[in-house]
Amino acid sequence: MTSTLISGISELWTLDPALDDPARPGGAADEQVRRDAALVIEDGRIAWTGPAAEAPAADETVDVGGRAVLPGWVDSHSHLVFDGDRAAEFEARMAGRSYSAGGIGVTTDATRSASDEHLCELVLGRIAEAVAGGTTTLETKTGYGLTVEHELQAAQLLSALIADGELDEATFLGAHLVPREYDGQDGRPGADDYVDLVSGEMLAAVAPHVRWIDVFCEGGAFDPEQSERVLRAGAAAGLGLRVHGNQLGRSGGVALAAELGAASVDHVNHLDASDVEALAATASRDTAPGDRPGRLAVDAGPTVATVLPACDLSTRAPLAPARDLLDAGAAVAIASNCNPGTSFTSAMSFCVTTAVLQMHLSLAEAIRAATRGGALALRRTDVGHLGIGARADLHVLDAPAAIHLAYRPGMPLTHRVWRRGVEQPPTVSD
Repeated sequence: MTSTLISGISELWTLDPALDDPARPGGAADEQVRRDAALVIEDGRIAWTGPAAEAPAADETVDVGGRAVLPGWVDSHSHLVFDGDRAAEFEARMAGRSYSAGGIGVTTDATRSASDEHLCELVLGRIAEAVAGGTTTLETKTGYGLTVEHELQAAQLLSALIADGELDEATFLGAHLVPREYDGQDGRPGADDYVDLVSGEMLAAVAPHVRWIDVFCEGGAFDPEQSERVLRAGAAAGLGLRVHGNQLGRSGGVALAAELGAASVDHVNHLDASDVEALAATASRDTAPGDRPGRLAVDAGPTVATVLPACDLSTRAPLAPARDLLDAGAAVAIASNCNPGTSFTSAMSFCVTTAVLQMHLSLAEAIRAATRGGALALRRTDVGHLGIGARADLHVLDAPAAIHLAYRPGMPLTHRVWRRGVEQPPTVSD
């Protein structure tokens, strides 16, 4: 078993859960940010952190030259399994056309036509881009096939990538959009028939390959009643629950996610006081399932409000009220929502910068939301921090302090990345 000492750390953000300050539940305690620090990696895990002057001996030593070190970003919401290009749609939207969920159908056509090999190549390239920007834990979803055959194809691809250590979490999103063949016109089946398919045959095929089920609870996609049918079927199949909710309006997705005990509800652009209160109320939810009527037993813990700043900017939507959510006591995560239509970026550093500059989060709150917050949304305790025993996922900034993420917006500040204790290639190959 070899050990590696990482020295020359000017600022080390451990975000160690053992050192949480109850007075700053969404930020970082002083003890969670060390100066003039070092750490030791052993067998892919964090074995020691502390003052550089007290660092133990190790088999190898890497000096990062007075740079800041963060936990790798935890991106808990992405859509990487797709083919095709929607740049023209984006250009039109920037010229004044509003976003419609129907744009997903364009990607569906291209994805259905892609081979297994081509889709795998595309997904691996997108993962490499994310890792090169400091992301070390990735969730991604099915949802651009929308037939039993094509959703199974995507789920099997994701399962194989998880087995290979390329990916971390897979989600079934058959309820992404009602495909045009279920539009109810000219004798064709309708949306409720598609919900039956998603909740039945499609779910049965896909469930062995994924950990989560998700639904787009939104106007133009699935209403709360249809969404609940999908989620309850997923829970019965043993899957954890996620929800796309309140992106385009007060769709009912937030209330549904909180009531059913979903691990996260994502987007959350349009909230009123009752929505904020519902999410905040889940923050104190204990780990015992079934603590109130309707609560499902597949998950426990808070329903994390996952904000997607890059998507908000790309769609010119109102920024999600992350400040209000944190002030109310809700658990908040930041994710990229990397997808071809509304957020074609995996740059979590950009999302963190946006959260500080435009969503009024402190630096500590934004970093925690993009690390510990994402881990909580995925119900993971092994990632998102650099406490003893955590997975050795390091994001070394080309800066002496993490505040440079906001102080120097848009600059390429990722210097080096370790994932599972292994240093990653410095650049993405062509």
